[in-house]
Parts: sequence; C-alpha cells; structure tokens
Amino acid sequence: MTQAVLTIGQALCEAIAHHQAQRLPEAERLYHAILEVKPHHPEVLSNLGDLLRQHGKLDDAVARCREALAIRPAFPEALINLGNALKEQGRLEEAVSSYAQALHLTPDNPEILLRLGSALREKGSLQEAEAAYERALAIKPQFAEALVNLGNVLLEQSRFAEAIDRYQQALAIKPDYPIALSNLGNALRESGKFGEAITCYERALAIDPNYVSALTNLGHALQQDGRLRDAASRYEQALAIKPDHAVARSALLFVRAAQADFDADRYLAAAAEWQAHCVGPHVPTRRGDFRRRPLVGRRLRLGYVSGDYRRHAVSYFIEELFARHDRTRIELVAYSASGKRDEITDRLQERSDKWVTLAGLSDLAARDCIVADEIDVLVDLSGHTAHNRLGVFALRAAPVQAHYLSFVSTGLSQMDYFVGDENVTPCETDAHFRETVWRLPRPWVTYDAKEEAPLPAWRPAQDGNLWVGSFCNIMKLSAETVDLWTRVLQALPEARLLLKTAAFGDPDVCRRLIDGFAARSIGAGRILLLDSSLTLDWRQHMACHDRLDVALDPVGGLGGGTTTLDALWMGVPVVALEGGWMATRMTSSCLRAIERSEWIARDEQDYVDKVVALARDVAGRKAMRSEQRARMAASPLCDAAGLARALEDAFIAMFARWEASSGR
Repeated sequence: MTQAVLTIGQALCEAIAHHQAQRLPEAERLYHAILEVKPHHPEVLSNLGDLLRQHGKLDDAVARCREALAIRPAFPEALINLGNALKEQGRLEEAVSSYAQALHLTPDNPEILLRLGSALREKGSLQEAEAAYERALAIKPQFAEALVNLGNVLLEQSRFAEAIDRYQQALAIKPDYPIALSNLGNALRESGKFGEAITCYERALAIDPNYVSALTNLGHALQQDGRLRDAASRYEQALAIKPDHAVARSALLFVRAAQADFDADRYLAAAAEWQAHCVGPHVPTRRGDFRRRPLVGRRLRLGYVSGDYRRHAVSYFIEELFARHDRTRIELVAYSASGKRDEITDRLQERSDKWVTLAGLSDLAARDCIVADEIDVLVDLSGHTAHNRLGVFALRAAPVQAHYLSFVSTGLSQMDYFVGDENVTPCETDAHFRETVWRLPRPWVTYDAKEEAPLPAWRPAQDGNLWVGSFCNIMKLSAETVDLWTRVLQALPEARLLLKTAAFGDPDVCRRLIDGFAARSIGAGRILLLDSSLTLDWRQHMACHDRLDVALDPVGGLGGGTTTLDALWMGVPVVALEGGWMATRMTSSCLRAIERSEWIARDEQDYVDKVVALARDVAGRKAMRSEQRARMAASPLCDAAGLARALEDAFIAMFARWEASSGR
C-alpha cells in the first residue's frame, strides 16, 4: 500500500509539472493513469477538470470538478477550477457562486478575488467587481494584475482618469507588462488622446509582436484617428496571427466598407470569411426546426439585440421606437450584449417587455437563451460594430432574423433580411447585400426631436463672412472629402471651414488635417477645428450649429447620419452628393424626407455649385432657417409612431413568409 501511494504521489507530481509547463497531453495521460488506480482522487479530478477546460471541453471540465467537490466539498482549488470552467461557458452567476465559496474557505486570497472580480465584471456588476479588486489590492498592494483589472472596470464606467492612474501604477510594478500598456492605450484613446494611445500600443507590441489585442486596439486608434488604411493593415496583421479573432475581422469589414473604393463583391467575400473563421463548430439551427403558433390571437415576439443600449448613436434612433411599438401587436424583448449601463439603459429597459443580458454568455449559450424565449423575429442592431453578437445570429436563434440600422450587409448566411428603404437601398443596390433587402414604405429611421434642443439662433454675419463645415466623425474626413471641400473653399473665397469632432482634442490629428488642406493651398487661417469636449452638454453642441451657414456632407466613404439630422433640426441647409451604395445615401434620404431634394448634388461640380448658390443667397437662407424645424417636425423623419407601424408590418410579413415556406 505504501508503495502504491508513493507511486501515485510521484505520478501526480510529474503530472502537475507537465501541466504547469503546458505539456497537456503528457499531463492528461498521467491524470488518467492515476484515476485508473484511484478513481476518487479529488486533486487529480480537479486538475483534470482544469486541463479539460484548457482543451475547450467545458462540459467535461465542469463534471470532473463537481466529482472532486462531491468527494471533498471544502476544496478551494476545485471550486476555483469549477468557477473558471463555468465562466468560460458563460454561466456567470454560477461562476461567481463558485469563486465566492472558494473565497469563504480562504478569505484573504487575492487570486480568488481577482477571478471573482473578472466574473462580476463580465456579468455587468461593475461596482461589485470594483470592490473585489480593491479588496485584493488591500491584501496585496503590489498586485499588478488586480490594478489592470480594476482599471478595466473604471474604464467601462468612463472614469478615464482613474483608469489611467491604475494602469500606470501597474506599469510602475511591471514596466514590461503588455496588457497594462494596451489597456492604458484604450483609456487614452477613449479620452481622445490618440497619439499617446498609439504610443502605448506600439510599446506593447515591441514587447510582444504577436499580441493580437494590442494590434487590434492599435487598429481602432488609427481608425478613430482617421487613418483607415493604416487601421486596416493592423487588423490584417492581427488576423494573420489569429484568423478567428472576431473583433479584428469585424473591424476590418467596417473599415473596408467605409472607404471610397468600396467593392461589394470583395466586401461580401470578406464577410463570408468572418462567418467561416469566427463561428464555432456548432451547427446552426435550421429554420424549419422552429415551432411557432400562428399569430392569430397572439402578439409577435420581437427581439432586438444590441451592445449599445446606452448613450450611443444606436439608442439615439431606437429609444422612441421602443416607446412607440404597439404592444397589442408585438411583445418586445431587448437583448443587451454589454454590461455597460447609464440612464438611457434604464429608460430602454423600462420600455421593454423583457430585458435579457447576454454579456458573458458564449454564442451557443446566448443562442439557447433566445431559443428558449421563443422569439419569432430577431433583429440585430449592431452589424460589424463593437459588442456585436453576430455569432448568435450565425447559429440561428429565431425562425426569422433581420438586420436594422447599419449601412452594410452583415454577410451572414443565416441573416434573412436587411431593412432599408427605397432611397438608401434602391433596387440597384441589392447585389451589395447577402440578405434580402426589405424596403420600408417610408424613411428607414426617425429623428428624436428633443424638446431640450435650443431654438435656432443663426443670424447672417454683419461682415459678410461665411462659415461652411461639418460636425462629422474624423474617419469620414476622407481624402476625397478634403479634395471636394477644398474646391468649395476655392469657389467661395469669403468662406471659412468649421469642423467639430472629438478627435480634435489631439493636436497631432489637427496638424495632419491642417497640413492636408495646406498641401491643397488652403491656409490654416481659413480653418477652425473645434474639440467636441469644448461643448459641455448636448444643448451647447446643438447651439454650435448656429455658427454654420451651410453644412457639408462628407463624400467618398461614409456620408452623414446623426450629424445630418442634428444640422437639419437646427435649421442648417445640408448639401450632399448621392453615392452608389448605402453608406453614401443616408443624407440624401433625409433630404428627400423633408422635401429638400434640390440640395442633393448629381456630381462634384454640382455639389460645389449648390454650396456656392446657398452661401450667397443670404435672404433665401434667412427665410428657410426660420421654418426648417417645423418642416422637419411635420415630415416622416420625426414620425416615430409611423416608423414603428412600418417595422411591425414588415416583421409580421417576414414571419408570415416563414410560416408559408415552412408549411405552418
């Protein structure tokens, strides 16, 4: 017996050594050999559970850890390993419980507090996660990993200065800590300090050239900095290392779609690669496998999925839609893909019949959750933007799946419909979408005409000066846009250009744009760049429109969206060049909705001519600006109830098609 025990002890030591050195096949072989001799060995079962988790065999990992705990209930290591496996399965409540039990057994263990904080953060309990990290640091002040994780929680709460401080503290302890450098870059980027953020990412990559997250984050910073081609290059580098990195692949698709040389065939081929690489081995549920009662006598169960149920452009468009949906026709279930919350999140939740958080759930677990809710029509509101859950749609979570609100195809074989209208998605654009385009009989969006917006107060300048410009995102200021706006300034020597966006808080961004105009013979004295942070609230931002005589829609890649609607609401005339794909047609759709198609240009010369004519027609603009808000308020652009009815009709008709095609 003594010899047998000694042999098991030696085998276990050897197995643990292999395990720690990541020689997993050797470790697994020894663990199984020990269990053949002693099937109820709790340490071996727990360690085997952790090894199976590393192999991605999560169900088996959970089972082995539970076997260990059945033998030895007060076993902290098994509880930690169980928590790790449950967390990777997306079973966050159970993971939190498992870590909490381990912590009860070893109360002053900072490593368990670190894991507990991570699970709490993933489930959206940010304040509880913050408390767990603070407690870990009280026990172990020089705990760099806890400082980084605390920084992450602070960053998600938009407490940028505090997050930056924690990352810097971590780097003081571990100067060559690439995760801390990359996350510090994220906090700086969110603060609008793109140049400093880029430096952090580059430092992280100098330490670990294959650090995929740093490459992807660098791509995000370059994208927000307006350098789309450089951003695309970094995303491609990340994908060369990790082809299934869904965030990098989605970001690359977004950038490709935003560039002037957009090619629908190439884009759809790249979108198909997203599905091929980023969807797991699970087979999608077939449309015909769903069973639904006819709609007679019941409401349509409608699910909206978004990671942006907070202060974000998406919520800007859907808050009134949620409020206006007819609850006698539909039951509204909101699926939130992010743990971030603010006052808008609270309002959206109040306007939903059911609220479900998908944060932390795997695609398969999220799919199963939605399937259990028996959703009839599931609508994606993200496309290839941050926090999307396209993997859930790829696995087919509802008999009808549709995309709404982005400007380009998801490219998914399991996405049935893309919602647009006859202006943004005319028939000639059908080939740009893998989905079937469903055209609403009215504009595809509405504007929430906020009552707190200041009344337009524009007056013609006494000295005859003119201001043309835009408040669009920096990434929309393409070379094509700068070229065209240069022509406008050349044709209007009395005009100056006013641009306002968050990126202008970074001096490097300002210098690059000024240099770009200077290379086209437009001096810095004719350009004013305003940092968005200078307007402390939304009212001040909107009041800035009174400084504009004519708003210029960007061209080439992405046209205006929210910025167009804001300008029109403040009475500013907007000139747009209508392009050939959806991203370049959104402003023209808005102009047609308020019966201002005369501001839509046929070509670049027509664009310049229209700006010049508007700029010099001071009397006409004065008369127009006094009545434009009333015109817009009476248009379909401010008819949220009408949009809600049109979407309900569309979703019910989509469901009826599915019923007919499935023989139900």
